[in-house]
Amino acid sequence: MKIEPDRRWLKKQLLVLLTITGALALIAGIIHLLIVIGADDVDTGLVAAIVWGITGGVAVLMWAIAVPVLMLWFRNLEYVIESDKIVIRKGILTKIQQNIPLTMVTDFRLQRTLYDRALGIGSIQIQTAGQGTTATGYEGKLAGLEDWARLHEDLRRRIRSDGHRDGDSGQATGMDAILDELRHIRRVLETTR
Repeated sequence: MKIEPDRRWLKKQLLVLLTITGALALIAGIIHLLIVIGADDVDTGLVAAIVWGITGGVAVLMWAIAVPVLMLWFRNLEYVIESDKIVIRKGILTKIQQNIPLTMVTDFRLQRTLYDRALGIGSIQIQTAGQGTTATGYEGKLAGLEDWARLHEDLRRRIRSDGHRDGDSGQATGMDAILDELRHIRRVLETTR
């Protein structure tokens, strides 16, 4: 099943940029105010021109770089849910295809920021058993999903550790695979004693 992020993901990123721009303007306003209040012999017109000129330049540069990058990233972002793995394709100059075997998935975490909730989208973070180490502790992320709740439940059902097996291959999935591997390691260790 091929899934593309909803266009609202792009709106979310633009709202984040708008928030950063607002914070930048607030900081510039405070700096301007502090300079004008703190110095008696300051040309307020010159201070305003410098502070707001720098702030405006930074904001324009930020938007000029970020918007095309976000549009290209969005265009190249795609998820594929296969019977045995989750595939995440992303990248602009360097194309990345991330394959996450369902047998290694231990859990899914639903994430919805303030912007996500306002826009009606969500993200699913994928946790695996020893696949990779990232700063968040999650192997992958399916971001900008419109039907996030249904997909989250479907994925959780696939890895549920109540003894279910993958119908096509007969292999254990999720926690079952981890437990099977640990039992195998235990048997090997016991026979080598």
